[in-house]
Amino acid sequence: MNIIRLIREQAGMSQDAFAKELGTTVVSINRWENGKAAPNPMAQKQLYEFCKRNGIQAADYIVKDYECAQEGDKLVLYHASRKGIVGDIAPISREECDFGRGFYMGTNTLQPLTLVCAEKKPIFYTLELELSGLKVLDLDIGMDWAMLIAFCRKQMDSVEGSEIYEKYAHFTDGYDIVTGYIANDRMYTELTNFFKGNITDVALLKCLAALDLGKQYVAISEKACTQIRIIGERSITGFELSALQDRSAQRRKEGIAIADEIVKQYRREGRYFDEIIGGR
Repeated sequence: MNIIRLIREQAGMSQDAFAKELGTTVVSINRWENGKAAPNPMAQKQLYEFCKRNGIQAADYIVKDYECAQEGDKLVLYHASRKGIVGDIAPISREECDFGRGFYMGTNTLQPLTLVCAEKKPIFYTLELELSGLKVLDLDIGMDWAMLIAFCRKQMDSVEGSEIYEKYAHFTDGYDIVTGYIANDRMYTELTNFFKGNITDVALLKCLAALDLGKQYVAISEKACTQIRIIGERSITGFELSALQDRSAQRRKEGIAIADEIVKQYRREGRYFDEIIGGR
């Protein structure tokens, strides 16, 4: 896919007219579209501003361009890093992530791309995961998903030693991979509201189901990490980062509207966090 050509065609412009809009030459446009050269930082800024003026959703093309077709039995996943992977892949993320310390990968490109879109020089990775011989904990939309996140984010520390605390303290023991639905910025807000007792478990899970954010695979063992192979590595350009920042803000706004409506609809159904950890 050539994103620049697709943008020009969506705008209904010839290469000559497009070059004039961007303040460059037809030769440069032709070279960009043929993959013989890439726009410099100034041209990337011009391209981003052109898309903004013309209402072109460049992020749609970017997300698609980073996708990789799955071939064979291995699972194709995506990961983005602020500065790039150094050394061997290892389960060394921050401990207070969704499912604890691990190496996080997603099933779609949008989530990792928007995760690092505010960074200066992030790197995007396409990966293959070989699942054979690995023990996988697959969490569907439900309270085990939410409560494991609550434990990993230290929201259960006040009931340390209780039955429910011990359940989730050992919930992933013996597993190599944990997989479950991704929580974006808006879901983090709803999770926090749930942990603080502002919304019920029913409202929380309805929000997650409505947002449909894809799944993440987390390698939590060294064995799992040895079965991950990097098959693609790519720097994210300034133009792409700007477009992805806009998409991230747009999705956050949409998520707020969806979640607010769901919370209103289900505010009287289900149980609150303190009722659940209290065993009532």
